[in-house]
Amino acid sequence: MLGAALCLALLSAPATARKPPAGQPLREVLAAEFAVSAGRPDEAVHWYLEAARAAPGDAALASRATQYALMGRDDAALEEALALWSARAPDSIGMQGARATLALRTGRARAARRELETMLREGGARGWLAAYAVLGTGSRDPELSARVLGELFERDVLPTQPMALAAAGQLALGLGDDALFGRIDEVARELHPADPAMGLLRVSHLHRAGRSAEARQVLDALAAGDPANPRIRERIALGYAELGDPAAGAALLEAGGASDDDLGQVALRASLLADADDRQALAGLYEGLAAGAEVPNPARRLLLGQVAEFLELPGEALEWYRSVPGGEQRDTARLRETKVLHDLDRQDEAWAALRALQQDAAANDRLRRDAYLMESELRRADGDDAAELDALDRGLAAFPDESALLYSRALMWERRDDIPRAEADLRRILVAEPDSTAALNALGYTLADRTDRYGEALELIERARIAEPANAAIIDSYGWVLHRLGRDEEALVELRRAFVLEKDAEIASHVGTVLWSLGRREEAMEWFEQARSIDPENRSLRRALEDIGA
Repeated sequence: MLGAALCLALLSAPATARKPPAGQPLREVLAAEFAVSAGRPDEAVHWYLEAARAAPGDAALASRATQYALMGRDDAALEEALALWSARAPDSIGMQGARATLALRTGRARAARRELETMLREGGARGWLAAYAVLGTGSRDPELSARVLGELFERDVLPTQPMALAAAGQLALGLGDDALFGRIDEVARELHPADPAMGLLRVSHLHRAGRSAEARQVLDALAAGDPANPRIRERIALGYAELGDPAAGAALLEAGGASDDDLGQVALRASLLADADDRQALAGLYEGLAAGAEVPNPARRLLLGQVAEFLELPGEALEWYRSVPGGEQRDTARLRETKVLHDLDRQDEAWAALRALQQDAAANDRLRRDAYLMESELRRADGDDAAELDALDRGLAAFPDESALLYSRALMWERRDDIPRAEADLRRILVAEPDSTAALNALGYTLADRTDRYGEALELIERARIAEPANAAIIDSYGWVLHRLGRDEEALVELRRAFVLEKDAEIASHVGTVLWSLGRREEAMEWFEQARSIDPENRSLRRALEDIGA
């Protein structure tokens, strides 16, 4: 007879895990899968190792043990799992990456470099992508990773294709080694002087370093190269917006001669002109679009409505939206109509239109659901808390346990500091979707940030991290709960890893908070300034600065 714990594992484990392949130890595999589903990777490693020991020659179990050991902090378990995997399966890029990660974690720079060099020399594109992932997120010491990357550069083993050099440059910047980026950049400029990917990275680096005039020169040179690829042209245009000159980006797109039929590029140009507050140019673009609107093209008419909104012509926007003939664009237009009516102070009509959408049996479920979400957003903009809640409650009455509505209501409760209700809604999502990484991460972060239930928070975030180990938001949550547990040195490693993956103001403010807690206040202020440069209104940044009295 099975014990109680194993019965629970059988009921809780994913369906694919309830019947392990013949020959695999049933008890250990089920216990490992239960630990995974419960967000306890260290236990999963323990049980997968037990299973691997009990099944000589089974490479899959050793691989699984290695996979979860890479997420944990038990280097001895990682070493054993990796040894079993290496003995049972042919050498692979994944195996080499695991060996390199273990070497970095244990401070053996030479061994790490040897494995990474093999990956870079022999693995092709998969090899360098995996090697840079190890250096970017596998180490607990960014300075060590930067040093190893520098040594690989000195040994002339970094791939020199444009994309690979840009990735190496991005990694150097993410690891905080501006000097190494400069050396990689020199090689890129010599081998690929017109490469836009590296050039755009150079622009971003110079701008963040406060050298905006130099950044502008680089961007002008890229624009003068007249890139044929329209997506590159769009990225250059966005680069001008990043430097504070969206009008130049719009002018570049116009000079590119894109047809008005390329509505994606026209929409970007309209957005840049709106950011530049160039109403004259935006009006010219609007007139040109309108001149070709005799044919009822849904995408064109939807865009005309959006541009009319930019121009603060709500009456015309309403007409365009109402003329969109059908398809997905028609659904979007019907929602935008309600927003325009609200902006026209015709609230009664807006609410009536939203109610009509919500009750339209012929409309698809997504549109009806989105009508409840739109109403809640407009009610929130009006500062009508009771009506915002009523819209979401009615939506959930029509669509019970619909995750988008529950998620919106949970965020509403969190903003109102009603954490028990926010938790209840997020847990309702998890009842229906136990593997929802968004809900797992949101609930874990909320418990870590707004309560003292750090153990629960850690388990929830671990479950999300197991599912998406390279998700920057989840890594940030993991670092934050480690900070709340008082494990600041570990937290700092994780938060820096998250920032390597995504340059986000909230992540930067978390790094600053942990550095401040460690007494490294000058460094902390540098990170707070970096967060401010990304998003000066970021809520986490404001709270962090209030907490330290800055």
